[in-house]
Order: sequence, then C-alpha cells, then structure tokens
Amino acid sequence: MTARVLPGLAVGEAHAPPPRSPIDLRLILPAASCWLTAGVLVGLSPHWLGAWAPLIAVTLFGFALTLLAFVVFGGFGMHSRFRARRRLLRAAGMGAAVCAAAALACACVGAQVSARSPDDVASLAGHTVTVTLTVGTAAVESEAQGFAGPQSSKRFTATVDEVSAGPSHPTLSGLRMPVLVFLSAPAVGGSAPGSAADSLLDIGTRLRITGTLHPTDPSESVVDLFFADGTPTLVSSAPWMLDWANHLRATFRDSARALPGDGAQLVPGLAIGDVTLVSDELNSAMITSGLSHLTAVSGANCAIVVEAIMLLGGGVGLSRRWRTGLSLAVMGAFVVLVTPSSSVLRAAVMALIVLITLASGRQPKGLPALGLATIVLLSVDPWFSRNYGLALSVLATGGLLVLTRPLQALLACWLPSTLALVIAVPTAAQIACQPVLVLLSPTISTYSVVANLLAEPAAPVATVVGLVSCVFGAALSGLVPAVGVAGAWLTWVPASWIAGVATFFANLPGASIPWLGGWQGAALVVLVTAAALVALFLGPPLSGIRLGASASTPTAANLRAAPNPRATATFLPANAGAMRNGSPFRRPRPLPRPPRRRVPITRRGVRLAAAALLATAVALYVGTAVGTTVTGGVAWPANWQIAACDIGQGDAVVVHDQDTYALIDVGPDPALLTVCLHRLGIQSIDLLVLTHYDLDHVGGLDAVLGHVGIVLMGPPEDSRDAAMAGRLTAAGADVRQARQGDTGVLGGLAWNVLWPQQGTALRGNDASVTVQFTGSIRSLFLGDLGEDAQRMVMSANQLEGEDVVKVAHHGSADQSEDFYQAITAKVGLISVGMNNRYGHPTDRLLSILARAHTEAYRTDLLGMIVLAPSPDGIVVWSDGQARVEKKK
Repeated sequence: MTARVLPGLAVGEAHAPPPRSPIDLRLILPAASCWLTAGVLVGLSPHWLGAWAPLIAVTLFGFALTLLAFVVFGGFGMHSRFRARRRLLRAAGMGAAVCAAAALACACVGAQVSARSPDDVASLAGHTVTVTLTVGTAAVESEAQGFAGPQSSKRFTATVDEVSAGPSHPTLSGLRMPVLVFLSAPAVGGSAPGSAADSLLDIGTRLRITGTLHPTDPSESVVDLFFADGTPTLVSSAPWMLDWANHLRATFRDSARALPGDGAQLVPGLAIGDVTLVSDELNSAMITSGLSHLTAVSGANCAIVVEAIMLLGGGVGLSRRWRTGLSLAVMGAFVVLVTPSSSVLRAAVMALIVLITLASGRQPKGLPALGLATIVLLSVDPWFSRNYGLALSVLATGGLLVLTRPLQALLACWLPSTLALVIAVPTAAQIACQPVLVLLSPTISTYSVVANLLAEPAAPVATVVGLVSCVFGAALSGLVPAVGVAGAWLTWVPASWIAGVATFFANLPGASIPWLGGWQGAALVVLVTAAALVALFLGPPLSGIRLGASASTPTAANLRAAPNPRATATFLPANAGAMRNGSPFRRPRPLPRPPRRRVPITRRGVRLAAAALLATAVALYVGTAVGTTVTGGVAWPANWQIAACDIGQGDAVVVHDQDTYALIDVGPDPALLTVCLHRLGIQSIDLLVLTHYDLDHVGGLDAVLGHVGIVLMGPPEDSRDAAMAGRLTAAGADVRQARQGDTGVLGGLAWNVLWPQQGTALRGNDASVTVQFTGSIRSLFLGDLGEDAQRMVMSANQLEGEDVVKVAHHGSADQSEDFYQAITAKVGLISVGMNNRYGHPTDRLLSILARAHTEAYRTDLLGMIVLAPSPDGIVVWSDGQARVEKKK
C-alpha cells in the first residue's frame, strides 16, 4: 500500500499538529448573562420581585425577539463578501441569546419567589410556629464544650410545605420554603448513629416540629433559620428510592467508622461525598493543601461512573442507545446516592447533555455543554447564582476545557507530553478557581498543585472501589458481611494515602500564604493570573524551540516569513474573456491592497507590560511579608495571651492559649484582619465572639469564614443579622446565641459569658456579648456597652478584679465610672482608628481610666498591642514600644 501525501504538505510537515478550532462561546455568554441576572435579582426584596420580575422578563424577551427578527430578515439577499454585515448579524444573534437567557432568569425568579418567600410567613418571624417539612440534607452533629456542660446539636436543610401559627392564624400550605433547621440532640434522643431515633432525620422523611422562624437575607439559599423548641414528630417516611440511598450511606459509613487512622474519615467522602466523619483537623489539612475537592462529588466522579458503564456495556456488546440509556439510569441513581449538591447537579446535567449528543451521532463540545448545563441549573433554582460550590464547579470545568491544552503545550517544551498533561490539569483548575477561593478564604495554597499531582491518581481508585463496596456491601450485608468490610478496607488504602499527602503538605512551612480578602483580593488574583498567562503565551513561539524539532516543521516564525499569496500579481492571457467595446482583451484585475502592517511592538509591549506588572506584584508581596516578619513576628513574647489588632475604627482582639485561639469581633475590613492574623500565625479560630452587629465589629467576617469552630453571637436585630448566622453555619461553624451563664474552655483558659441575659429585649450596643477569660491573665471584653448597660452587668454579676479590660465602644463618653472602679483593671485596651470622626477616645473616658488606675493602650497610637503573662506582671508589647506592667 502506498503512502498518500496530502496536498500542500512537504516532507516533515505530516507530523505538524492540526490547527486548533476556535473556542466556542455561543452558550458561554448567555450562561454568564443568566448567572449575572439571577445573582442580582435574588438579592432584592421578594415583594419587589413578585411585582417587577415578570415585567422585566417580558421586556428582555421583547429585546431578544427584536434582535432575532433583525437576524432573520437582515440575512435575506446578503452577499458573502459583506463581512462587516455578517459580523453585525452574528453580534445581533448573540445579543438575542444573551437577552433571552437574562429574560429566562427573570421569569424563573418571579415564578418561584412567591412560594419560596410568602408574605404571610414573613409576618410570623420570631413567633412560635409549627411547620411540616421534608428533610433535604444529612444532619450534621456538632458538640461544644461548656454552655452549662457539653451540649450537642444537629442542623440540616429542609423544605417547609406547611406553617401553622395557632388558631388565630390560618394554616399556610402549598409552600416550598427552604430553611436551615437547628435541633438540639436531646430532642431526637441524642442517639447513637444508626439508631431508630437517628433515622428520624434521614433524607426524605417528613416531620412536624415546633419552633421559631428567623428570616435571612433574600440572597441566601435558605429563606429562614428555624430554631426547633420541641421534639420532631414523624409524618411520613422517606420514599423507597431515598430510603434505599439512606440505607446504603449508613451501612457504608458504619463500615468506614471501624477503620483506623485518618484514611477512615475520607473513605465515605471519596466514594459518595459523605464528609460527616471528617474531623476538623483533617478538614483543615485538606483545605490548606488544596485537596478538599476530592471529598466533594463532582464531575470527575460522574465521569468515572459514566465511563465505567459505557465500557462495561461495550464489553458485553450493547448498542450505543442501550449504553446511553443505562448510563443515564445509573447516573440518576448515583445522584440520589451522593445527594444532589450543586456540583453534583452540574456534572449530572452536563453528562446528560453529552450522552444525548453522542446518542444523536454528533460530537459533543465541552464549553457549549457547560453553558447549557449552567442555564438549566439556574433556571431550576436561580439562587444557585449565589452558591460558591456551583461557581467553583463551573470555573474548574471551564478552566480544564480552556487552559489544559495551552498549558500542556507550554510544559511539553521541557517535559514529556504525558507528564505535561498530568501537571496541566490541576494547574488549569487551580488558576480558574483561585479568585473564588480567595473570596472564601483570603489565602493561597502554596503546594496545592504538587499535592494534587500526588493525590489525584488515588482518587479514581477510591471512588470506584468505594462505590462498588457501598452498593454491594450493603446489598449483601445480611448474607456475606465480609464483602462490605473488605471493600471498605480496599478503599481505605488510597484514602489513607490522600490523607497522608494532605497532612504532610498542610504541615510544611508556608503551606498557605495570606492574600487580600473580599472582591479586591479576587480582582487582584485575576489581574496577576492574567499578567502571568499573557507573559507566557504572548512570548516567542515555544514550539520552535522544542528539542528534536525538524527544521522543516512550520513554526510561527516560518509562517510570518512566508510571502503573502494575495500580494502576487496575476497576469491574464490576451483574449481570455469576451470582447467588450471592441477591446481585444480584458482590462487586467487591479492588484489587491497590501495588508496593513501592525505596529511591531504591540505583542512584545503587552508581554513586557504583563511581565513588569507580575514582577511588581510579586516584589511588593514579598517585601511586605518579609518586612512584617522582621518587624513583628520575632519581637513579641512567644507566650502571648491577648493581641489587639490594628484594624482602624473597630474591634478585633485575639485571645490565645495552648495553640487555641478566640477572636472577639472581626473589625470593619477583612483585609486588615487578614494581615493581623497572618502576623500572629493564626490559621483557624476555635471560638469567635461577635458582640453585636455594627459594621466596625462584623465587617471583616470574610477573613475567617470557613475557619471557625464555635461562634457566640448576640441577639439578632433583623434579617441581615440572622443571615450572618446562616453564612457562618453554611461555612461549617457551630453557631450559638450567647447568654449569661454560658461557659467553656480555651486551652488552659476558662471563659464565661456575663451578658446579655436570656430573653433580653435589649438590642444593639447594650446587648453586646460580654465575655470574661480567666487564667494567667484575667480579661474582660465589653463590646460597645453603654453606661446603663455597664451598670446592669455590674449588678447581674459578682465582678472581681481584672487584669485587662477591653474598653467599651472605642472609648466613647458613654461609660460608667463605677464599673471601671469595680473591675480595677491594670491595662485598658482601646481599639480605635487614628483621627476618627467620633473623637474617640474621649477625654471623659481617659479621665475615668486614670482615676481607676487603669493605663490606656490605644491601637491608633501604638498599632497592634500584644499582652503576655510573666513572673513580674504583664508584658505589654506593641509596634511602638515594649514594657512590663505590674499586676495588683
């Protein structure tokens, strides 16, 4: 057989890679429009949405139809050489799709808001009601030391379909209200896992519970926080499909619970996304090392399941349609088993689109499938637009589809192609997700790519073996119990490897580096990442320096040197055409206009500017980090106990003992708090006290969100305060409403809540949570208590001498001199901003402290202030001075 040489290819060109097809953005832009529209609308008032969302939807649909009509009727008679007109029609078509997607989002929000947030239920906020609900997620149990002894509680999301407020109010039914339920463990018997009482909270069961509803912010995934007061009553059991999945999960979880080490905690998570066994320490290590996505079921797990079914079906000779149908059925069962979280639904819908496309005989494309899946999910639940899990899932998938191939080509200049691909995959996902990760936690995982390279090969093994063990182990548990045990042990091997990798990298120096928090930090990540990519991909053609490349291989440099075929003159022979006006030959065709020459420095200039921007950002960051370490971290005593952060006009004070940390308030700005916590070397907060809800005390919450154990909060004043509790709970914190008499321990320190009293009607400053720490240094933190509230605290508690007091309300004049005389503190911490417009601290407060023999230490004058115990008294260190104060 003779070799066939394609026309136009010289020797050596046969191995040149085929040209890349352009990125297909036809459904990405409509998906972005749908996401943006839904994200804006769900944050608005439900009453406003019910009135205006349909009108906005109709208007946007009108725009879409107008643009579509322009495309349809403007295309008649269009000549192919009118390129500008073709581009205009394409732009109009894209505009029609964008408007239609936005209109769809408006219509879906308007259609769902009435059943989700009915006005009649909103009027019952704070009242005792009886609700009928369906459990939506597995109950998470949390336990806290203190609070009048060890107490545990359970929380889960549910959908309320009926609300009753007693005989004086009609029963409201036909609702679909997503709520977050808080239930004390004794209310369900405080039972052991697997007991009958524990199964009362299985997914799909319908319960009737009495409690109080507290509305959240409209943009939250749940519309209310429901605090149960009584014992839930079973209305109906879960449907058979959900009951089957509950049984499989519980059986597999029990098998994993008997295994040793950290690997046992990851076994259910890697197989079915169940992270209830994962400890706080291992969870922190997984987050720090960038491996937490392995325990969240997503596209990789769905791809493994579908690929396994397709291969098995092909092996037994099933046709494409049968394999597709079987894959869809198994995928549906898999979603039920692992519970339909946002990332699971994204992967499942995208797999459905791909399978249908394959069944129709067409080749699926990744980005259009991703865009369509996103539009479908946002149409079903527009509140997904505020869901970080879906955002990370979509960004990771998009990053893999767009960046993997260029990164592989870049790395293949120095590495084998297979190894380049292995490195490119986690790098692409990390690049795409990092802006959102910074919003969740203002840090960057230093070793995440390396950790993923080592851990990723074990994940598919754990997923496949774990799934098989989960299904067949539970099915055969009554006949051959050893099957489930053996499968769990086989899953434990790769799970232990992943846990070991996570722990190893999390404990390395510099495992995570701090970053600017909030949207500013996310924007900075995008800017730095874009600069790095531009500097890399707009550089000299790297394919031309590949080792072993043939000289005849076409490179970008060769192509630029080739003559322009349009610039070659073509002479027509005489009499080539018909005679015209007696002329014996046709007028020669005019030469085409030579192409415009681009400014040669454009590409190089952009690359150099990007490189300069990247180098400047790195230099500034390194200089700031080194300067902070040199001037701060090595100076204060290692046994420090209290640190008042310099965060401007606000409060953020850290209490430390035995590698445990409490944080009293978070200041006004997450970026400033992040800098302070980084200086102190703090990665997580064991106890967070939010004294009240003023912005200068809670504005920096994003800096610690997702890294908090227990949260003590004051009584909420409105729905925004309740929404803050919902955010903390969704991020994994155990949220409690503080009341007088709550106690606990922090390392070797004991803490005690002195205020507010249970059931108080006070709100705002005078309801500030007042907490006392006793140990080597006795300290008292007052929040923003006013003079009258200070007198009430003094009368409600037996106050003894304190060593340190955090002065109330940044040193305002609203202070009780009798109170400060009673506590006889030696050190008074005043957290205050320089040259603030309130005149804090006031002369009256400073005079009160002077007469009480309490020396004032101000963050506006001294910067960060650190206190440590010593045999001679209290060491008071600050950015401006260091001295020793005697204790009385």
